[in-house]
Amino acid sequence: MRLTVIGTGYLGAVHAACMADIGHDVLGVDVDAEKVGALAEGRPPFHEPGFGDVLTRALSSGRLRFTTDLREAAEHGEVHFVCVGTPQRAGSKAADLRYVDAVVDGLAPHLTTDCLMVGKSTVPVGTTARLSARIAALVPDGVRVETAWNPEFLREGFAVEDTLRPDRIVVGATGPEADAALREVYAPMLAAGVPYISTDPSTAELVKVAANSFLATKISFINAMAEICDAVGADVVTLADALGHDTRIGRRFLRAGLGFGGGCLPKDIRAFAARAQELGVPPVVDLLQRVDEINERQRTRTVALARQMAGGGFTGRRIAVLGATFKPDSDDVRDSPALAVAAALHREGAEVRVHDPVGSANARLAHPYLDCGADLRATCAGADLVLLLTEWDHYRDVDPSDLAGVVAKRLVLDARNALGHEAWRAAGWTVKALGRPTPSDRLPAPQSTEPLRTTIASPTGHAAHLASPTGHAAHLTSPTAPVSPAVGS
Repeated sequence: MRLTVIGTGYLGAVHAACMADIGHDVLGVDVDAEKVGALAEGRPPFHEPGFGDVLTRALSSGRLRFTTDLREAAEHGEVHFVCVGTPQRAGSKAADLRYVDAVVDGLAPHLTTDCLMVGKSTVPVGTTARLSARIAALVPDGVRVETAWNPEFLREGFAVEDTLRPDRIVVGATGPEADAALREVYAPMLAAGVPYISTDPSTAELVKVAANSFLATKISFINAMAEICDAVGADVVTLADALGHDTRIGRRFLRAGLGFGGGCLPKDIRAFAARAQELGVPPVVDLLQRVDEINERQRTRTVALARQMAGGGFTGRRIAVLGATFKPDSDDVRDSPALAVAAALHREGAEVRVHDPVGSANARLAHPYLDCGADLRATCAGADLVLLLTEWDHYRDVDPSDLAGVVAKRLVLDARNALGHEAWRAAGWTVKALGRPTPSDRLPAPQSTEPLRTTIASPTGHAAHLASPTGHAAHLTSPTAPVSPAVGS
């Protein structure tokens, strides 16, 4: 089939390459000419395992190309996938849908043949119905455009696998023709036995935000349990293992620590809470706000424990931070808990050095005042305290005896509960972690439970603002670029 994919961020670029890889004729669209040029040359603009190989294969096959021209996209596509960003609106928890609206406004007037427009971005429930009316008012007379919502469930670091071998495909179509077209798009996946859930658009829109909210709730729950463990001297890792053996609960997403971040979970639960408020469902609002608050509190608790380990203050202390990205196997630093903590340490007077296997360049753009290096030993040289803030395998595999020879003090805070504590202690380190105090050690209540605030800039010059649970603003917008449909999710 002839497909267009509008927006070439993590979602759109991977979706475009994978759709071409399974046999479709795909045109990727973005107003960022530099990004389009890089993709057309086979150069991934972000780090995503396996994506470079799929991109190269798709380009070599002749089934994938890229453009900045929405008119060309209108002429090409039988099915148009909308994959632009839906960041948090400035000064609000709600989703900013102007990029989605810009796709509709830019594409619809150029459509000359009947087609299907499919949203994949995460949006508030009711968006498909609103966009259907908007499209109908903009398309030329005689052109019929069906609409559907087909939410994505990609995990950064596993995006290619999640696209080619998803655990389910959810389609909310406005009519049987739209549903049939998407069954054809995903025919190889359906032939492999992937479950296909056909529903109405509102249910499809809710599936993604409900899934993210549930995962966020699970993470915040185990982090709340970690705080209880700190109060009584219990071990949250053993607690999580015991809970995970219950098949009704499961072990995944029960790793206590610094909490979640990135460009999806935080802004999605806030947007869902804002939509629930509009719909008059206060219990959902209350639940999601509490989940968000617990998550933000983990950053403050991490700083409090680090301050305690540093002797009560950071002035004159050299701190080595291991990890800058919001999760491993990604170079994404949007709403990174690791960088929020690093920035807080800097504000309190610490000399902060940051290391990340692939994210140091983006971290340096986000926080130019931080020393972001490429050599782990150099980052840790002379450190009074080492913080593990992103759980890369690279750090799990570090020989603690080797690092012991370069630091000033053998103190490590494992904020992700990812290190082998016994091996580190055997090498002479004092190891601390949230939810895992020794019997004689209790974590005092943080001096402040206000969430950390920071502003970070993406590699493309966008700004991501983090604010408190009562006034969040975690959006990606360009202060200089016009509103466009090219902001990838």
